Amino acid sequence: MKNRRDFLGTTALATAGFLTGANPAIAAEKSPAFTLNYAPHFGMFKNSAPGGLLDELQFAHDHGFRAWEDNGMSARAVEDQKAIADLMEKLEMRMGVISAKTGIRELNFASKDEAARKVVLDQISVAVETAKRLNAGFMTLVSGQVDPRWPREIQFANCIELLRRAVEIVEPHNITLVMEPLNRFQNHPGSFLQTVTEGYLICEGVDHPNCKVLYDLYHQQIAGGNLIPLFDLCRDQIGYLQVGDNPGRKEPGTGEINYGKVFEHLEAEGFDGIIGMEHGNAGKGIEGEKAVIEAYRKVDPAKPEA
Repeated sequence: MKNRRDFLGTTALATAGFLTGANPAIAAEKSPAFTLNYAPHFGMFKNSAPGGLLDELQFAHDHGFRAWEDNGMSARAVEDQKAIADLMEKLEMRMGVISAKTGIRELNFASKDEAARKVVLDQISVAVETAKRLNAGFMTLVSGQVDPRWPREIQFANCIELLRRAVEIVEPHNITLVMEPLNRFQNHPGSFLQTVTEGYLICEGVDHPNCKVLYDLYHQQIAGGNLIPLFDLCRDQIGYLQVGDNPGRKEPGTGEINYGKVFEHLEAEGFDGIIGMEHGNAGKGIEGEKAVIEAYRKVDPAKPEA
């Protein structure tokens, strides 16, 4: 196997998007793997790993992370996608969600408009090709806007109908669509799907193993809280988790959510899925990035005894 610097040096030549020049002082640091599968994203450690995307992946692995996610993956060059996939395979890191970019401000899932539905299905088809290159098993969907022309119950039925068509696209490739409820109070006014329980209702209606809920604890905390009981209640339809503290949407410990208790519960319940770190860094530069890692070390549950 190539060492880190050899791999970065050869792979980076394939595309201008990958820069060389890793920080040797930071690269030398190694940490044990986290108990849970936290997934950072590109940009989170850009100062600590200034050598580019591959360097950032390696840095995350060196510091104990064994998963990754990237909402913008479909927009990256195919050469970049393949290089990322190659390194993740070598590091035995799991790829989390990529986004189908189905239109956060569009009338689509809640609507009966066939043209809007075709756009969604076409976007999913494009994202499937990216997911296949990355061995990504999850694809994020956002539900667009409320359609005021229809009663809410009819909007749910519209959404279920479209998702049943969408799963036909992803099922042959073993990809799971994960619908993300978005809070309407702080970030996404007018969003159609707003709570994890609504997501549960829709996935029960679709009734397909390739359609699940993306449970973002930041959004649910704003929408109404009750995070642990709702996880237990909706677990059968939860395919993926994302986190961020509130207020501020930064790393655990910067807000009101007791992530130590949340993660302890996930470990006790045997949750082995990916937990996306869909938040910003509270601090700037290398020190802010170190603080993110330390925050997850603080709340990561102890590994069970063998």
